[in-house]
Amino acid sequence: MEIKQGTQSFFIGNEENSEAEVHFVRVGENRIILDHTHVAEHLRGQNVGQQLVKAAVEYAKKEKLQVIPLCPFAKAEFEKHPDYQELLG
Repeated sequence: MEIKQGTQSFFIGNEENSEAEVHFVRVGENRIILDHTHVAEHLRGQNVGQQLVKAAVEYAKKEKLQVIPLCPFAKAEFEKHPDYQELLG
C-alpha cells in the first residue's frame, strides 16, 4: 500500500477521494495540527492509520515542525510512541 503526500494530508488512494488519510493544517512557520484521521472499513485492522500518522511524524521531523495531535487517533498514537513526544508542540 502506497502512502502519498498531498497538500495537507498523507493518504492512500487519490487525494480527492482517499481510502485512508491523516489530514493536517499548518499553523505558523513551525507547527502542524493533525486534525483528522480516516481509514475505510476494508482497510481497518491493517495498521493503516498507524502508518499514516508515522508518515506525518516523519514529515514533521524532516521539516523541523512541531505537531499538535488534535485528532483522537493521532493523539493516542503519540501516547503509544515515546519517540513522537519530542515533536509535541
